[in-house]
Amino acid sequence: MKKIFITFGTRPEAIKLAPVIKAFRDDPDFKTIVCLTGQHREMLYQPVEFFEIEPDCDMKIMRPNQTLFDITVDSVRGYEEALKKFSPDLLIVQGDTTTAFTGALSAFFYKIPVGHVEAGLRSHNKFSPFPEEMNRVLIGRLTDLHFAPTEAARSNLLKEGTPDESIFVTGNTVVDANLQAIKIIKEKRLDREIEIFLKRVAPGLMEGVKNGKKLILVTAHRRESFGEPFRNLSNALRDIATKFKDTVEIVYPVHLNPNVRKPVFDILGNLENLHLIDPVDYPTLIYLLEKSYMVLTDSGGIQEEAPSFGKPVLVMREVTERMEGVEAGIARLVGTDRKKIFKETSILLEDRSAYEKMAKAVNPYGDGKAAIRIVGIVRNFFGI
Repeated sequence: MKKIFITFGTRPEAIKLAPVIKAFRDDPDFKTIVCLTGQHREMLYQPVEFFEIEPDCDMKIMRPNQTLFDITVDSVRGYEEALKKFSPDLLIVQGDTTTAFTGALSAFFYKIPVGHVEAGLRSHNKFSPFPEEMNRVLIGRLTDLHFAPTEAARSNLLKEGTPDESIFVTGNTVVDANLQAIKIIKEKRLDREIEIFLKRVAPGLMEGVKNGKKLILVTAHRRESFGEPFRNLSNALRDIATKFKDTVEIVYPVHLNPNVRKPVFDILGNLENLHLIDPVDYPTLIYLLEKSYMVLTDSGGIQEEAPSFGKPVLVMREVTERMEGVEAGIARLVGTDRKKIFKETSILLEDRSAYEKMAKAVNPYGDGKAAIRIVGIVRNFFGI
C-alpha cells in the first residue's frame, strides 16, 4: 500500500484538494495522510469541516503579523518532522501558496516524489501575483507529476522544458469541489441556515435580491494591490453602488488583513446597498455565487468557480495566470483603474446581450472528474 501525503495550509487549497483527498481515501490501494500547516487559521478550518476532512497532523504555524519569512521557516521545520514521521511515497501540493512551495522543497530534501495539482499556471511576472507566481515556478522545478488543469497550463510547462511524459491535463479540481459542495448543501439543507446568517450580517441583501435587484459578489485581497490600487477599486465600487442604488446589491466579504480592511471600510463603510461583511465560509460563498449576477474579484480561485455557475467575472488585476477564462469569454481583465471597473460593470448591468455573451461562454476549467483522473495517474506512476 502506497502512502500519499497531501498537504495544504489555506482555504483555497483545502477546497481544491478536498475532492482529491476523498478520491484517494476511497481507493483501498492507498493510505492517505493529510497534513495542515495552518498558514491560515480560521479560514482554513471552514472547508476542512464542511468537506469532513480528517487531518493526520496540523503544524498550526500561523502567528500574528506573520511574514513570508515566518511562514517559510516554520513550515519547513514542520515538514521536516512530519515527513520523517510518516515516510510517504508521494507528496501532493496544490497551487501556489508558500505552504505548497515549502512542502515541495521539503519533499525534495527527503527525495520524495512530488505531485502538483493545478500545475502550469503562469502570469510571467514574478512580482504579480506576489509571491504566488514565483512559488509556482519553483514548485514546477521540484515536481515529478504535473497535474495541469488545462491545455494552456500544459503548454506553459512544455515551454519551460518540463518533460511531456510528466504532464497530465486533468481539469481543475475546483469544479469537482463545486459540484460536491452543491450536493452537500442540498443534502444537509444548509440553504436556510445560510439565509438566516446573511440576514444577520447583511440586512436587506437577500431581500433586495428576492425583489429583483442584481447581486454583485466582490472578493479582493491581493498583496500587490495594497495601497493606491485598493483605494481605486474601492472608489469604483462606491461609484457602482451609488449609480445603481435602486437596482443592485453588492456584497463584499472583506479579508481580515488590515491593509485590505482600512481602505475598504474608510471608503465603503456607509452605503446602504453595499454590504461589507467578514470572510464567509465556503458553503456561504457557493450560495452567494449561485445567487449572484456577476463577480468582481482579484482572487484566483473564484475566477475558476464562477464559470461553473455561468457568472461573468471582471478581474481587478493587470494580469492573470488564468487566461482560459478570458479567452473563453467568461472573464475580462479590468485592472484596478477606477473608471474602467465602473465602465465594464455598467455595461454588464445595462446591456443584456453583452451579459448573455459572457454568461453563456463555455466553462474552460473541466467536467468535475479531475480528482479521479489524478488518482488514476498516480496508480500508473506506481504500477498499481
